[in-house]
Amino acid sequence: MDERMRFVIRLNDGESMASLCREFGISRKTGYKIFERYQQSGLEGLSDRTRRPFRYANQLPEPVEAAIVKAKKEKPHWGARKIRERLLRRLPHAVKVPAASTVHAVLDRHGLVEHPARSRPRAQGTPLSEGLHPNDLWSTDYKGEFKLGDRRYCYPLTVTDHASRYLLLCEALESTREELALRAFERLFKERGLPRAIRSDNGVPFASPHGLFQLSRLSVWWLRLGIAIERIKPGHPQQNGRHERMHLTLKKQTTRPAGANILQQQAKFDDFVKEFNDERPHEALAMKCPAQVYLPSCRPYLGIPEPHYPFHDRTVVVTSCGRLCLYRKKINLSVTLAGQAVGVKEVDSGIWLVSFMDYDLGYIDLEERTLQPLENPFGAKVLPMS
Repeated sequence: MDERMRFVIRLNDGESMASLCREFGISRKTGYKIFERYQQSGLEGLSDRTRRPFRYANQLPEPVEAAIVKAKKEKPHWGARKIRERLLRRLPHAVKVPAASTVHAVLDRHGLVEHPARSRPRAQGTPLSEGLHPNDLWSTDYKGEFKLGDRRYCYPLTVTDHASRYLLLCEALESTREELALRAFERLFKERGLPRAIRSDNGVPFASPHGLFQLSRLSVWWLRLGIAIERIKPGHPQQNGRHERMHLTLKKQTTRPAGANILQQQAKFDDFVKEFNDERPHEALAMKCPAQVYLPSCRPYLGIPEPHYPFHDRTVVVTSCGRLCLYRKKINLSVTLAGQAVGVKEVDSGIWLVSFMDYDLGYIDLEERTLQPLENPFGAKVLPMS
């Protein structure tokens, strides 16, 4: 208020509005507003005014609000629309009954509305194979992060062959970002070929908590390459026990102490991989080394093949925002499938089956523009592929 008084006094002394507004750090619009209040109300016009709004949304007269609450208590199973209709019949015509949305807001404010709990999709795991032969099944995981000598963190990405215990990859990464894992797996596939399946946990980047069926960009890429996905049940690391046992040995031999930087740590990992595969005998392999049991994959990495859906009506490409456009209608599918081609087949009037590679994802209702996912898309194959 003192600042406003000095502003008005100097303005009355003949100083210009523009120069005063620049000096006080206000706009000319605000300056004229202050001066007009002074002319209308004197010094009282310069005091702070209440910021209380002139009206509140959904604010009702107390008798009307009490009638809404009373009607709900009399009919606890009725919703806002039925409560409003009851008030229209009982209250005098002179009383204005609020809209159904306002009635609902009043009931909610008084704790008379039940809010259903939001069910978040939880990972359940998938069927697990035995992986009896080399390259039938690979296991992958991140060995827990640790701090290097330069105070930066290291995230070792590891991959082993389930049957031979062969350590295929142990790479020191700066984070668990999907792009880093994609590049590491691409180098591995070029060097070793493709496995039939990859087993992982349900964490990032192997799975996405918000994707359809927890699919991530990495797992979608695996599917495009014809690699089946296996996920262990949350809280059951014993389902990937061979890989976890390797991590224990890795931790003892390469992280105590840790390398001074990421390059020195990678050198430690490289020495460990050579010893683990070529020198260290394994009791489960009749004291053989993994290199004596492991065989190269007969499936070379030749890039991503184009999907083919001969048993579907058409092939549709998912948009960049994860939607499926069919007959000028947009249905949300999954962002992790953006840019991927899926097959759609009409199984009933307005009901379409959506498949990605060998897996049926769910049914689309064109009228409702919704997707009803199937329970287990990673189960047995339903539709054969060419």
